[in-house]
Amino acid sequence: MTFLLRILLTAVVVVFLANFLPGVTVTGYVTAIVVALVLALLNLIVKPVLVLLTLPVTILTLGLFLIVINAIIILLVDAFVSGFQVSGFWIAVLFSILLSIIQSIFFSIAERK
Repeated sequence: MTFLLRILLTAVVVVFLANFLPGVTVTGYVTAIVVALVLALLNLIVKPVLVLLTLPVTILTLGLFLIVINAIIILLVDAFVSGFQVSGFWIAVLFSILLSIIQSIFFSIAERK
């Protein structure tokens, strides 16, 4: 149940950010759910590999390179999901930062209930 709730909350945040940010588009709600699922899958499989491969750079930048890794994950979702489009790298960085902040707020509220 928690996984399903997290996917639905992430889909809501993706739709909100697509309406808010000028360089992000989502064609519909089903596409947003697919984006949330692919994002969860890539965060589970690809992100740990990228973090491990870029560990020296991440240490040198005191963890700030993780923002770049998150943007790369967003661009990978853009490549895999046809109804989701991010116009560039810096929009992906902004999208990933806002997505992380809003997700953490929503997930903390959902855990209290």
